Amino acid sequence: MAVFVLLGKQLKLLRERAGLSQTEFGALVGYGPDQVSAMERGVRTPRPEFLAKADEILGAHGMLIAVIPDVKEAMRRGRTRHPEWYRDHAAMEAEAVELHFYANQAMPGLLQTEDYARAVFRQRRPFLSEETIEKRVADRLSRQQVFERWPPPVVSYVLEEVLLDRPIGGTQVFGEQLRNLLRVGNMRNVEIQVMPTRREEHPNLDSAFNLLVPNGHGQVVYMEAQGYPQLITGPEEVRKIADRYGIMRAMALSPLESRSLITRKVEEL
Repeated sequence: MAVFVLLGKQLKLLRERAGLSQTEFGALVGYGPDQVSAMERGVRTPRPEFLAKADEILGAHGMLIAVIPDVKEAMRRGRTRHPEWYRDHAAMEAEAVELHFYANQAMPGLLQTEDYARAVFRQRRPFLSEETIEKRVADRLSRQQVFERWPPPVVSYVLEEVLLDRPIGGTQVFGEQLRNLLRVGNMRNVEIQVMPTRREEHPNLDSAFNLLVPNGHGQVVYMEAQGYPQLITGPEEVRKIADRYGIMRAMALSPLESRSLITRKVEEL
């Protein structure tokens, strides 16, 4: 939407006038440099509370606060560009009170940096056009605003250790991706656990999946296999997958142990 593109240009101009890099500004407002970059390019919606804080830090004298009603209206009307087959899941994810993820091939979308996401989409077969890739990257970044809600959802991850060793996008991109895991994992409502590769037993030698508890509804499961999405709502089927996830969390490294492992992987790059 044009409002976000124009707002992004204003943010960039104000930040540069304040003599702050994207990293420095991000640290002051509690965002990573990728998130700041995405907002400045208009592909990520700035939250009203972010705009209020940025107005003060950047000395905007009410300029950013003045656009908050327009931002709220644009958010209300919705600006999702997710593929049609994905929209129901994206809508549930945005409102969920609990989100739990198991990943065994690539970092889950909500954890991905912009450059890592772009590298993932560029490896899709059949090939995606550059326009489609940029659209998908923007959609993925917009989903990450779920971390900014209040009250925040309860979020957990079980990541196979191989994800910490597969340098998608190259060393620099992957290093920033691992550092992003540490940043997100430091949030009070997020727990990231790593499943060691050398475990002799595993309750889910199958595909990745997401467990969601939509606001006001029972738990559901979303998964994709070779491009075919599936939303599972049957209580018994959901119970079986949730049971596997519980066993995996018990077998995986603790969040603190996982953080130490991720830190070592960063140092080894």
